[in-house]
Amino acid sequence: MTTQRTSGRRKQAFAAAAAVAALLTTAACGGGGDDNKGSSTGAAGFDAANNKVAQASLAKKGGTLKFGAAQDADSWDTTRGYYGMMWNFARYYSRQLVTNKAEPGAAGAEITPDLATSTAKVTDDGKTYTYTLRDGSTWEDGKPITSKDVKYGIERVWAQDVLSGGPTYLKDVLDPTGAYKGPYKDTSADKLGLKAIDTPDDKTIVFHLPQANSDFEEMLALVSASPVRQDMDTKSKYGLKPFSSGPYKFASYAPGKDLKLVRNTNWKQASDPVRKAYPDQISIQFFSDANQLDQRLISGDLDLDLNQTGMSPQGRTTALKEHKANLDNPVSGYIRYAVFPQSVKPFDNIECRKAVIYGADHVSLQTARGGPVAGGDIGTNMLPPSVPGSEGQKYDPYQISGADKSGNEAKAKAALKACGQPNGFKTTIAVRNNKPVEVATAQSLQASLKKIGIIAEIDQYDGSQTTGIIGSPSNVQKKGYGIIIMGWGPDFPSVQGFGLPLWNSKYIAQSGNNNYALIKDKTIDGLFSSYVTTLDDAGKTKIATEINHKVMEGAYYLPFVFERFLNWRSDNLANVYTTDGYSGQYDFVNLGLKNPKK
Repeated sequence: MTTQRTSGRRKQAFAAAAAVAALLTTAACGGGGDDNKGSSTGAAGFDAANNKVAQASLAKKGGTLKFGAAQDADSWDTTRGYYGMMWNFARYYSRQLVTNKAEPGAAGAEITPDLATSTAKVTDDGKTYTYTLRDGSTWEDGKPITSKDVKYGIERVWAQDVLSGGPTYLKDVLDPTGAYKGPYKDTSADKLGLKAIDTPDDKTIVFHLPQANSDFEEMLALVSASPVRQDMDTKSKYGLKPFSSGPYKFASYAPGKDLKLVRNTNWKQASDPVRKAYPDQISIQFFSDANQLDQRLISGDLDLDLNQTGMSPQGRTTALKEHKANLDNPVSGYIRYAVFPQSVKPFDNIECRKAVIYGADHVSLQTARGGPVAGGDIGTNMLPPSVPGSEGQKYDPYQISGADKSGNEAKAKAALKACGQPNGFKTTIAVRNNKPVEVATAQSLQASLKKIGIIAEIDQYDGSQTTGIIGSPSNVQKKGYGIIIMGWGPDFPSVQGFGLPLWNSKYIAQSGNNNYALIKDKTIDGLFSSYVTTLDDAGKTKIATEINHKVMEGAYYLPFVFERFLNWRSDNLANVYTTDGYSGQYDFVNLGLKNPKK
């Protein structure tokens, strides 16, 4: 997923990043604030909710859980939403056949039954998935949720002309030839003409995959697989007031201003093994100024940040000094990096690509991103720590976090000589103009490359036009973008959910391209083909590791950081923990309040 998936990136200027670097380093060593233990009156303590549950037994029924956000969702329509915080929040009003476990850390990335009585019964060599719906699951008007509702909700993914924006994995896997045209163009009387899904009765749903895919159940756990009832489908307007299958329903929504959920009185706890539904109401207030949002969090007016992308530098500085016990510092699941399009000379030569990797000052790049606490650990490869098969910093083929942490001029110059550019060369770094932290990263890279004779211009482009600028290989070549600054996180925690759009040659597109390096490697493509048909976890993990090694051996990327965030939780927040299921965000679904009357 792109940065868009967890949008509302912190507003981080270069000067601010540099100014707080020393403070952040100190904080990482335990300075600043009181790391008090959890109590019924105070905060839980620094990192108390990072991959573990803080204030678990203190959650009470009732009250209003108050979110703040610097940016609204891309859409609250379960088919169209692609921001990570939207997927997390949407489970308040939508259910799926299966979902992520409501548990901290790595366990949160595992799949558990939701509307279904169990995970799939898989037959036919991994090509048939059968589910039975549990009793008592109803819509907000009390009518039962049926298998046809689930099928129709999934069919909406095919209506990309009306409902664009969300993930299309289910469409690609169930109908790779694009034969079905979606429910709005469906000529069958019941608008349920997708042949890959059978609904023999209201409680049974059967998926027939043309080819096995070992991550299919992870795809069904995305909110894009939520049921939608035909008679309540308002098509392009559905995101303004989705019809609830979960414990809460929309009471009011003013886009960009506020959103309010109230209890769905027809939801039954007995029908839902996942959701505890502690609060009576859930509110979101949207802010145009990230600093104002941080002030409201610190003052106790709000419980947490919906966007889950870390506090801005100003708020972060205050929080670390005075309220450290309210902070968690999770690994986000994102990698920030530079990528080298092979269509732009001299990056068609692997040695020229290696010269940039060796010549970069990795400590400076980390500092530009916010330091060890707000930026993350120095990235050494391209597979996030949350993805099975990742070896974290242990896999460091270019000694990025070792002896060459600040760059290796000798190795860089040897690589330049090997690629026929002994005196260096000129190139252009492309970076989004609405991402100050990325501009800071580009400036850091520019400075370190200058030392080895690579002169890099920085071209800031309109970040809202990414699809047609860096997403267009012809434009990248025309502009001479030899280096592109970008970031990516998994749609679901697997090498397919992370790397397929980046590294598989089939995903090279003329617009909206994400395989910026234009990787056409038969070995990598073959490993992905093997991965999707490998059904045992150990085998999948082994292949994921092999894919990462092949990508790094090709020197297509310069990783910057395994990103970390510094996120706020209020004194009043209970049953709070970060989860790998949502890229290190707090798991929203079972948050509660210690004092509901506060």
